Amino acid sequence: MSQGNSGGKGNDPRPPALAHDEGVALAEERLSGEAIYDGVLLKIHRDQVVCADGHQAIREYTLHPGATAVMPMFDDGSLLMERQWRYPLNRSFLEFPAGKLEAGEDVLASARRELREETGYAASQWAYLGSMHPVISYSTEIIHLLAARGLVKGTAALEAGECLTLERIGQDDFFTMVRDGSITDSKTLSFAFWLNEMAYKGWTPNWQSS
Repeated sequence: MSQGNSGGKGNDPRPPALAHDEGVALAEERLSGEAIYDGVLLKIHRDQVVCADGHQAIREYTLHPGATAVMPMFDDGSLLMERQWRYPLNRSFLEFPAGKLEAGEDVLASARRELREETGYAASQWAYLGSMHPVISYSTEIIHLLAARGLVKGTAALEAGECLTLERIGQDDFFTMVRDGSITDSKTLSFAFWLNEMAYKGWTPNWQSS
């Protein structure tokens, strides 16, 4: 469903270019673009571009408001995870709590909200670990990764149709599931890197009380 032409550079819906990009010589110039689908979740654009070699091409991609993901850590080091059914792949996944940023929402506020709504837990300390782009070929999505500790159990506030179960997983079991392919969710695999840095390489994140 086409939503009409959105013009050239002046109406570019993508994030701004980096101030200093080592690959700027590979940049593609946007000639024109249009919104071709405006769904409940997916907002799809189609742009015509000029590639670095002068070839013209079509780029289709989804716009995404960004998201936060949380690695909740109990005092004994075990991890709070959730299992959800992911319809497109027709199977359940073991993953960490996550959700979309609301309009104008701060990253930490989003992470606290998602943890509380999905698990019922609050956390007294938070650490921003980094960010990831899960689908760089066709989406603007960025996921901010945070760790949480000092967990206090409360009551979850799941939305209608949001069905999940909570699982408490030891770190050794977590790394085993990463290695044997039981965990394949990309954001959860990204957390495996940060947890390995903390558990085995002596790295300490910048914990902040909240």
